[in-house]
Amino acid sequence: MSSRLNIAMIGAGGIGCYYGARLVSAGHRVVFVARGEHLQALNRDGLKVIHPSFDFHQAVEAMSMETLSEQFPCEQFDLIILATKSGATLDFLAQMSPWLESADTPVLSIQNGVMNEVKIADQLGRSRTLGGLAVRIGGHIIVPGVVEVAGESQIELGAWPNSSSNDFSQQQLNTWVEAFNQAGIPTTNFDDIQYALWRKLIINNALNPLTALTLKNTQQVLHDPVLKQTAYQMMIETARAAKQADVAIESHDVDDMFELINGFDAIKTSMLVDREKGRPLEIDDICGPVIDYCQQSGEPATTTQLIACLLKCAVE
Repeated sequence: MSSRLNIAMIGAGGIGCYYGARLVSAGHRVVFVARGEHLQALNRDGLKVIHPSFDFHQAVEAMSMETLSEQFPCEQFDLIILATKSGATLDFLAQMSPWLESADTPVLSIQNGVMNEVKIADQLGRSRTLGGLAVRIGGHIIVPGVVEVAGESQIELGAWPNSSSNDFSQQQLNTWVEAFNQAGIPTTNFDDIQYALWRKLIINNALNPLTALTLKNTQQVLHDPVLKQTAYQMMIETARAAKQADVAIESHDVDDMFELINGFDAIKTSMLVDREKGRPLEIDDICGPVIDYCQQSGEPATTTQLIACLLKCAVE
């Protein structure tokens, strides 16, 4: 692998565009996979990224999924980053199956939820599956070709489900971590990325559904004593689901995450933005594992079930 990375960014939304732009600015080659008016604008006007500490506006390589598979062999890429909504993971794997299976390029998911890596590993094997989290970042397409991003915008990644269960080269992972850090993306290699994914789900399950249901930002939700307690209960249910999934989430993890979210600025979660824009919501991807694993444990996630049901009713 050369020092110049070749990366396919599948899902050129706010988050995918930000990380991709950072990598392009550092001299790496990134092919952005997008669709519709956003793709047209990227090809016509280039990509514009607005961030408090990073401005980017230049031409980029952008194309559809079909064009990617027709013009580029999979083996040409060092890494495929999956930054789509979680609901698109199976469609991506099915549509690109022959292309993906023609090489051994690793796939890094930086999506919401804890089941994307399971789906990738089922098709491509653990040796090609990397788990990842986009941490402390909020990013959205303002108009086609223009994204606005806020936050420290970190990435946590690792061999899935953990380094002891996956013989993926730690040297290769460290090379990517170093490249990402040099590109201005604070990045950490986690030995147990499944644990990190579930810790993030503690926050996502607590805040994404509640903000989307109430149409309030994170600060407004947490300043309401009833909603604040509801969020905490959903965090407890997520921890219980994690234990059923054999992930070592403990009560102190819940308290750590609860303390963390109470220090959040007024953030619009991705699910709230999706509801405002009339897009499909990641309810099943975020709430679903909590509901399913708690059901298996014999102690249902009643609060998560209620909020998920109310949210589905609200958007019908």
